[in-house]
Amino acid sequence: MRKLFPLFSLFVLTSIILAACGGTAATPITVEVTRIVTAEAPVAAAETPTGEAQPTAAPPVPVAGGERLQAVLDRGNLVCGVHGSFQGFGFLDTNGNWSGFDVDFCRAWAAALFNDANAVEFVSVSAQDRFTALQAGQFDVLSRNSTWTFTRDAELGLTFGVVTFYDGQAIMARKDIVSDASAGLDALEGAGVCVQSGTTTELNLADQFRAAGVNYEPVVFAEQTEAFQAYEEGRCDAITSDRSQLATQGQAVLSNFDDHVILDLVMSKEPLGPAVVQGDEKWADVVHWVVYGMIEAEEHGITSANVDDFLASEDPVIKRLLGVEGELGSKLGLTNDFVYRAIKLVGNYGEVFERNLAPYGLARGQNDLWTNGGLMYAPPFR
Repeated sequence: MRKLFPLFSLFVLTSIILAACGGTAATPITVEVTRIVTAEAPVAAAETPTGEAQPTAAPPVPVAGGERLQAVLDRGNLVCGVHGSFQGFGFLDTNGNWSGFDVDFCRAWAAALFNDANAVEFVSVSAQDRFTALQAGQFDVLSRNSTWTFTRDAELGLTFGVVTFYDGQAIMARKDIVSDASAGLDALEGAGVCVQSGTTTELNLADQFRAAGVNYEPVVFAEQTEAFQAYEEGRCDAITSDRSQLATQGQAVLSNFDDHVILDLVMSKEPLGPAVVQGDEKWADVVHWVVYGMIEAEEHGITSANVDDFLASEDPVIKRLLGVEGELGSKLGLTNDFVYRAIKLVGNYGEVFERNLAPYGLARGQNDLWTNGGLMYAPPFR
């Protein structure tokens, strides 16, 4: 044993040194996710065998740059990172059913790729983890009310490039604190404001109050659902988020939405849209042009109910859009009728908006077509 001891000690010392150096292996990233494979109509995802969400650790999906589209096609389904607890945009109910504006775009991509809007697996991911998880390959595309910013584009190595929803940050307060929607930030002098951490919302809040010379106390939470709960319990005087989230979450969560007021003040520009990892232009093109196809379809009055009637159209733009003539789909590595598939199985942009957001009283506004004074505008399909 005395002769073996020096050898054993040398082995232990060598192991410690190697562990400290770390070699070339990267530390795996663990993300808390909920994965549910849908098998139902586009507007309502399927239940799991137990009727509940089954939380599991999502294995990484290693794909080399430029090969994501082929990997998705070979796998036979799309993996989509979404919210999970945001009514109207990305929501998983107690029966395991997915719904929402962002969720329906995931279904549209699946429809374009596989002619099956249910060939999609949803991964619920937090605001803090969403970009790291995307970079790690936990899903193919992030569709989770994420703002396109310079830093996220240039520094994080993400590609946005298509806006699905134009929003702006706002503040909601109880009417016994602020009764007039036209009030400015000075009405919240010294107020506690609930805000979600790790978001542009938190940064904008600090910028706006500092610029206005108004003192406030940020009350920070990891998740927006926690922030709303704290606001409901009176642990803060106001809450801030995107205007759309205040309207949808407020109606879904607060016991009496009429006791609260959303200030008219718009504190930021929030262009929301899907994100993919940079370095795979073909995959980004697929994500972008499916959305553009849904916008273009609405402009021409093409819906899920009447799209088959338009297959006989003599309009060359519509023929190219629906794949009746031309080879636009093949240029993306898809079938030429990829837009037709998305419209037939999910709907045009307006249908997705009306199905998910109109029930909460959200007007189209900036998210209307450019022909109606909005910002929704698709590049030419030619």
